[in-house]
Amino acid sequence: MPGRFITDRQHEDYMTLRQHHTQKIAAAKAGFSVSTGARIERDPRPPSQKRRERRHGGGKPDPLAGLWDEEIVPLIEATPGLRPIAVLEEMQYRHPDRDLSSARRTLERRMRLWRAEHGPDREVIFRQSHPPGREGMSDFFDARALGVTIAGVPLAHRIYHFTLVHSGWEHAEVVLGGESYTALAGGLQNALWLLGGAPREHRTDSLSAAFANLDRDAREDLRTRYDALCADYGMEATRNNRGIAHENGSIESRHGHLKTRLEQALLLRGSHDFDELDDWRHFVAQVVARHNARHRDRLRVERPHLQPLPARRSCDYDEARVRVTSSGGFVFRKVFYTVHSRLIGYELKLRIFDDRLELFLGGTPLETLPRGRPPAGGVGSWLCR
Repeated sequence: MPGRFITDRQHEDYMTLRQHHTQKIAAAKAGFSVSTGARIERDPRPPSQKRRERRHGGGKPDPLAGLWDEEIVPLIEATPGLRPIAVLEEMQYRHPDRDLSSARRTLERRMRLWRAEHGPDREVIFRQSHPPGREGMSDFFDARALGVTIAGVPLAHRIYHFTLVHSGWEHAEVVLGGESYTALAGGLQNALWLLGGAPREHRTDSLSAAFANLDRDAREDLRTRYDALCADYGMEATRNNRGIAHENGSIESRHGHLKTRLEQALLLRGSHDFDELDDWRHFVAQVVARHNARHRDRLRVERPHLQPLPARRSCDYDEARVRVTSSGGFVFRKVFYTVHSRLIGYELKLRIFDDRLELFLGGTPLETLPRGRPPAGGVGSWLCR
C-alpha cells in the first residue's frame, strides 16, 4: 500500500518467489507493487538496513550527544518512574545553553527502547483546542497522595487549580482547608491578577463540596456571592451538572498532568519533605512556572482576547463575630485562639481566609493569626500566639 514501508520478511519472500515467478507475480504475492519490486532488484539490501542509513546518514548530529549515557541513563535507572517530558525538562534546566527543542522524539524513542526491558510503556496524551479568551476553569484536587511532609509531619491539603483552556496557562496554590468559597475566590483572583486579564467564561463543578453542611439560605447566599464575583470580572459563571464529572473534562485532564508534574519534580528533588509550608508553596509555584514557560507563545496569542481586570479585587473572605472570653481568647470552628488579655470581654470581627484570620475591633485592624484546623475526630485544639 502507498505510504507504508515493506518489511524484511516481505523482502525475503519476494526474493524467494522471484526465482520461480515473474516480477509482477512475485510482487503481488509478497504484498507490494511492481515498482517496489523493481527497486528491490536494483538495491537488494533489506529495508531495515536502508532505513538505518537514512536515519543516521548525512552527518546529522545527535541532539542528545554527551547526555544520554552520561546523565539520562543513570537518571532513569535511579528513578524508573520518570517520563520523557520530565527528563527533557530536567536536561533543559541543567543545560540552558543547549538547544534541545528538537530532541523530544529522539528521547522518547530511546527511552521506549530502553524501557522495553526495564520499565512500562509511557502514557498517551490527547490534546484539545478551544477559542482563545473564551474559557477558564477552576477545581480542587486532593494532594495527600503526593506524600508531602512538613518537617516530617504529613500534610493533609488540597491544591486549587486554574487553567485557561486555549493556551494551557495554569495557576495552582496550596489549600489547607476543604473546598470553600474563600479558597475558590482567593485562588481565582490570584490567578487572574497574575495573568493580567479574565476569560469570558469561568467554569467549575457543581460546588457541592463548598456547600457541604450549609443550610438552604447559606447555600443560596454562597451562590449569589460566587455569581457576583464572576460578574465583577465580566465572566459568565457556568457549572457542571452534579455527578457528571466528564463535563469538566478539560480541567480534570489537566489535574492528572499537574499531579504527574509534581510527582516527577518531587522524584527529581529526591525528597518529599520540606522544612516549612512556604517552601512547598514555592516549589508548587516553580513547577507551574516551568510549565507555563512552554506555553508562552500560545498565551501571547490568547492574552489580547482576555477582558481587562476591575480596578480592585473583590471580596474573597468570609466574616464572623466572636467574643473574647476570660481565658484570654476565643473559639472559632473548634479551634481556640489566644489574643491580648486587654481584649477580654470585647466582641471582635473576623475576616476568614483559607490560611489566616484577620481580627478587627470595630473598623480598626488588630492583628492577623494563622488559621488553625481541628484534629481528626472533631476534638478542639489550641492555637497559641
